[in-house]
Amino acid sequence: MNRFSIRLGAALVAGLVATPALAAQPAGDAAAPAAEPAPAAATPAPTPEGPSAGASISADTSGVKTDAKASGGSSGKKAKKSGDKCQNDTSVKWIRRCRPERNMFELGIFGGIFMPGGSAHELFDPVRQLQSLQSGGEEFWKPYRKVAPEIGVRFAYFPLSFLGGEIEGGVMPTHITNTDSPDTRAILFNFRAHLIGQIPFWRITPFILVGGGAIGTTGALGNDIDESTHYGGGVKYYISHYAMLRLDVRNVVAARLRVDNGAVIYPEVLLGLSLTLNRKKKAPAAEKDSDGDGFLDNADSCPFEPGIAPDGCPERDRDGDGFMDSQDACPDVPGVAPDGCPLKDRDGDGFLDIVDKCPDDPGVEPDGCPIPDTDGDGILDPDDKCPTQPETRNGYQDEDGCPDEIPTALAKFTGTIKGIYFDLDKATIKPKSRPVLDRAVAVLKEFPSIRIEISGHTDSTGSPEYNKVLSGKRAAAVKDYLVEHGIDTARIESRGAGMDEPVDTNKTAAGRAKNRRIEFTILVQ
Repeated sequence: MNRFSIRLGAALVAGLVATPALAAQPAGDAAAPAAEPAPAAATPAPTPEGPSAGASISADTSGVKTDAKASGGSSGKKAKKSGDKCQNDTSVKWIRRCRPERNMFELGIFGGIFMPGGSAHELFDPVRQLQSLQSGGEEFWKPYRKVAPEIGVRFAYFPLSFLGGEIEGGVMPTHITNTDSPDTRAILFNFRAHLIGQIPFWRITPFILVGGGAIGTTGALGNDIDESTHYGGGVKYYISHYAMLRLDVRNVVAARLRVDNGAVIYPEVLLGLSLTLNRKKKAPAAEKDSDGDGFLDNADSCPFEPGIAPDGCPERDRDGDGFMDSQDACPDVPGVAPDGCPLKDRDGDGFLDIVDKCPDDPGVEPDGCPIPDTDGDGILDPDDKCPTQPETRNGYQDEDGCPDEIPTALAKFTGTIKGIYFDLDKATIKPKSRPVLDRAVAVLKEFPSIRIEISGHTDSTGSPEYNKVLSGKRAAAVKDYLVEHGIDTARIESRGAGMDEPVDTNKTAAGRAKNRRIEFTILVQ
């Protein structure tokens, strides 16, 4: 693995180094790179009769720009037309163009190989393993193929050019081996984050990384997710100002088979393509100061009028209220003393305080006062069918604002529901429970706005943990029956209370029988 990784990385780096070196000078324009600096080199030394040294330099520089445009030099035209600033920046060597910057984002995709093979992985469902062994079957655990393809996406942010963070996720479709099962397919997946340290001096950028996350499986060996750490390194190549190639060689470390046996290492080789975002714009050419106020034209909001800070514009009174903009707290709205702002609207409802009858409470037309809720039930009077009578919050028609009672037919299916039976120590509903459950289905269909909670309860026989699980499964079984018969699953919640909510003593058989029950509770909206 280590030899393969080193050879692959060396080959890619060699190819990337060779390509830009050949591409740095366009075909058919071999003399272009030298054409632009030539006039500067030929600048004559100032003479006593000529202008000052400063004037000569300025004049010669202007002459270079004029000559380049007039001659139609291909170098000047290409630099002007191309949108890739770093590729055409001939002021630096190609190896230092497009290199990483501060506050840069990288958004990309990647593909490669993941090596989960071997006999030590912990990526399988341990419950199914235990069940298989207890029933006398063969061991459920199987090894994966030695190599799996991997694809994924990643996002990185570099607050510093040499240090950043990244998150990524990937999937690795594979198969298990050493099995006669017809379905051997499995999908490994990961989600992780890491710190990246890199050397940001060149467009070919070595880096190292370390981080952690989760690795999981689904398919032939069941569902499982384990914690993982990973470390490694690689190299980036910035193709242009906006794109980058990247090679990673890593080791992923996760739990070994049987968990407490230590760790197992999964090698990984990835090749990715990323967009590089939020780069700094190239500094513009030197600007003039047309109005001579000390603000260059590119930063002067009024380039032809001498002005002052902060924008280079002269003092103005935009809103015409007699307060100059620099002293006017509201420069675009005519106002009054002391700050040049208009009269206040303390509650921010659009009504000035002088006409707002409720200046401290946001309101509406016509007087700026809020819409009343006379009965205080949280439903405003325009939407309240009974504005002087508070709503009864009981889960039944809680939106109309009127007091009400739960209908008798619905009330029968609240509290303990008698007639629901299960097999001993199981969550299997007995057939004789169906009449009661079918009536519950009919009632829930009759009142479609009602939402309920189904809770399962047990007596004190057995451990609290076991009772909690059993009661939860029984409540879920009742929910499944209702959903299968047409009730929207979003209307039903289920939970297992175990032995924590008895309605009678657990010291007698009769009391324990009452404690073993299913309850329906109407949920208040």
